[in-house]
Amino acid sequence: MNISLVITVIGPDRPGIVRMLADRGRAFDANWAESRMASLSGQFAGIVRWDVPAEKAEAMAEALRELEASGLRIVIAQVTSTRAAADRRLIKLELVGHDRPGIVDAVSRALLDRDVSIEELETEFTSGAWSGEQLFKAVALLSVPHTLTVDMLRSALEGLANEFMVDLTLDEESAADAPRTQGVGC
Repeated sequence: MNISLVITVIGPDRPGIVRMLADRGRAFDANWAESRMASLSGQFAGIVRWDVPAEKAEAMAEALRELEASGLRIVIAQVTSTRAAADRRLIKLELVGHDRPGIVDAVSRALLDRDVSIEELETEFTSGAWSGEQLFKAVALLSVPHTLTVDMLRSALEGLANEFMVDLTLDEESAADAPRTQGVGC
């Protein structure tokens, strides 16, 4: 029987961090199930979900913790169950506009008030197509209760879009087509 280990790792970015993680997984017959990684301001930040044989999970967790000696910070969570998703669906949210403090806070509060979970979130600064001005862009994959329609969610977020002067789109079709989990044997 396999269990999942979800690890977060952060530390000064340098070549070889992913390789160190992959080596640890391979040593314990673990499968690198899914991950998100980035270099932000010179710091490597990543999260990885491993599927590992139950009898090897604790030893693997200890081997991962040993990476802290190389300057990385490691947090490990053992996952024994997952939330049932039968009563939920995915919706993609895109938001673009001039950057102002509080955009993510206001949107996340409005989503929480409607029992919407943020499954994935990517934000960045980008250059405006015609003006060249710096714009804030957020793309999120939302887990939404079936009882909340796209129109209801759009209506709830339109006030925020007007307040922050951002363009906001919701798309259920492209969220359904988004790749979610890709296993990579290590």
